[in-house]
Amino acid sequence: MSPKAMTIFGVSILGISTYCGYLYASYRRQVTHVQSMDVPRDVSDRYNQTARTFDGDVEMSEKLMWMGKKRQDLVRKARGNVLEVSCGTGRNLEYYEIGQRRKPNERGQVELQGCRSLTFVDLSPQMVEIAREKFQKLKPGFTGARFEVQDAKDVVPPTSSYFDTIVQTMGLCSMPDPVGTLRHLGSITEPEKGQILLLEHGRSHYDWLNSILDNLAPAHADRHGCWWNRDIGEIVRESGLEVVEERRWHFGTTWKYVLRPARGE
Repeated sequence: MSPKAMTIFGVSILGISTYCGYLYASYRRQVTHVQSMDVPRDVSDRYNQTARTFDGDVEMSEKLMWMGKKRQDLVRKARGNVLEVSCGTGRNLEYYEIGQRRKPNERGQVELQGCRSLTFVDLSPQMVEIAREKFQKLKPGFTGARFEVQDAKDVVPPTSSYFDTIVQTMGLCSMPDPVGTLRHLGSITEPEKGQILLLEHGRSHYDWLNSILDNLAPAHADRHGCWWNRDIGEIVRESGLEVVEERRWHFGTTWKYVLRPARGE
């Protein structure tokens, strides 16, 4: 290697090392600050403050992580009388198949697909209103949709004793009692063929990443209303719901579940 190349290489290594050292020092300062924070378990009220900017805040990260495709694949499974809890600003609305019809499924079997009715609930009035406005533009002719400001643990089916499908995406992270909420959702899901569809984020496969999530969790929750270090798998296990399908992406931090009520529920 020539002296000039050696010099460039050395300067590059020095620059990278300095930058990494700066990032680490900034991270340690942030951790020290976070450790002094007193953040309540229930941070759901933060969404009232971020409702109008929420879509713009998450748009780029969701595109980079292909979350739109993951939302679509999950929501397209919804059928019958459908409930979406923690609907937020309605980032799933465009993926619902409105109106029921008989179509072949993934196994080639003909079955009834599509949504007969849609109920959307969220604790944030501001987010519910944004979702309502979006839906009116996307599905102007559909009259079988309701939007309610409500806690997921208080929902009851409006027209029958059960919902056929319950959808929740990125909601367990902001709930003070995620296990209790899932148990309630199981109790209002049709027991024979009903399904609960989850797309969540939480703990990783890797300890080093979990350590970062844990260290910064209070600051993230205080700002964004989301505890991003929850063990989604453990929450599902404690709920007692039956796991039909489970998948994970992004170092294990993105979780997908298809669940059904436990036998005998």
